[in-house]
Amino acid sequence: MALCLVTLLPLGAQSKDWRPRKQLERENAQLRERIEHLQEEIERYRSEQSEKQRLQEELSGLYEENENKMSSALTPADYSPQKTDSLLTIWYTHRQLRDVREGSSYNMDSVHFKTDVPDSVLVRRLEDMNAFISLPYNETVKNYMILYSEKMPTRMGHILGLSSYYMPIFEEAFRRYNLPLELKYMAIIESGLNPTAVSWAGATGMWQFMYNTARLYGLKIDSYVDERLDPIRSADAAARYLRDAYRVFGDWPLAISAYNCGSGNVNKAIRRAGGSRDFWNIYQYLPRETRGYVPAMVGAMYACQYAKEYKLEPSPVQLPHYVDTFHVRQNLHFLQLTEVIGMPLNEIRDMNPQYYKDIVPGKDGEQILCLPHKYTAAFMDLEDSIYRYKAAEMFSGVEVDKYRNETTGPSVSSRKSSSSGGGTKIYTVRKGDTLGGIARKHHVTVKQLKSWNKLKSDNIRIGQKLKIQR
Repeated sequence: MALCLVTLLPLGAQSKDWRPRKQLERENAQLRERIEHLQEEIERYRSEQSEKQRLQEELSGLYEENENKMSSALTPADYSPQKTDSLLTIWYTHRQLRDVREGSSYNMDSVHFKTDVPDSVLVRRLEDMNAFISLPYNETVKNYMILYSEKMPTRMGHILGLSSYYMPIFEEAFRRYNLPLELKYMAIIESGLNPTAVSWAGATGMWQFMYNTARLYGLKIDSYVDERLDPIRSADAAARYLRDAYRVFGDWPLAISAYNCGSGNVNKAIRRAGGSRDFWNIYQYLPRETRGYVPAMVGAMYACQYAKEYKLEPSPVQLPHYVDTFHVRQNLHFLQLTEVIGMPLNEIRDMNPQYYKDIVPGKDGEQILCLPHKYTAAFMDLEDSIYRYKAAEMFSGVEVDKYRNETTGPSVSSRKSSSSGGGTKIYTVRKGDTLGGIARKHHVTVKQLKSWNKLKSDNIRIGQKLKIQR
């Protein structure tokens, strides 16, 4: 009996742990699958971290440039001479410039606005906006909501008028990269939706791109084209910049702040806040100009969405509602369009501000031409005739300046200038000139202009002679 027990116990123990071979193979296969999945996750994580590091290095490389942009004052209408008779320019100079001080006299760090709208209503409206930016209702956000909705009705009327034309362009760009559409309101804070805005530091266009940043994101800038002035392509570049900034910070308020002041400043604020990536925790450590940037964007978004409640009416703007785009592969002068299909020169310039010398350099590479819908049929029917019309005269070199001067005033190259030796030329300041505009036209920086001419401020006067190094 004892012998039997000794024999049975190990058999019983063995049968308890025994499993069929197929079950073991299945379990092994499942374990291998889990291990492979974990390895893939680890590899994906490493790849993401590497990409974040690369993007952060690139964005940090733009730190100094964006910092200059951040601290620069926007010149509301710093236009090239070619646009001084543009309908859109006239609209800006006679409306927006007239009200440039509206809303700009407040110190938003200390002001405390009062409103007849109860806090409970403001909170509910803020929540109903269902914005991608999660901002708590506080005094800062409230001040900017009141500022844009109640304190500058004329300026908001202008912005609402322009929004009907430009906002669909921005929405298309942000949809292309699967980004929140509310980012479109950044253009209001950047430039007031002015496509030809230029700051004294050289930040240009609706999205206020500095030169190096624009080139990094593929915007073309040469003697004939400045795509920072192109609403379509500059919005696309802004979307890609914001996408990259979001990949680095993983937070939209921080990514938006980085667009304004550079990722270097945002990283510095994060370090000073003990590593926190919450916007309000790093708020006090951000540059003064950037602190209100995100709340201001929310304020502008609020005013646009609740315009009817505040009786804000869009101002009429001389821009067509329906526009067609064409791919141009030959050189095209705006005068050819004017003289062949009868489209007013001012309208062509308004639709295509990036071609600041009235020439579409199609031979240098495919370019985009925007035309109001009512002229598209004529352009398509007469396209070959348009390209041939006076082509020899208009693109013969010397004649380019002639045609440019006949329609827009003296070009830079034809203005009276004298050499002062060593590749230096003299530029005579004209009415409406600013240092930022002169620097952009000559592809130099404001700092260089001030250094060459020993200027202690940005003030210049009509008739003043400025040295410009070639």
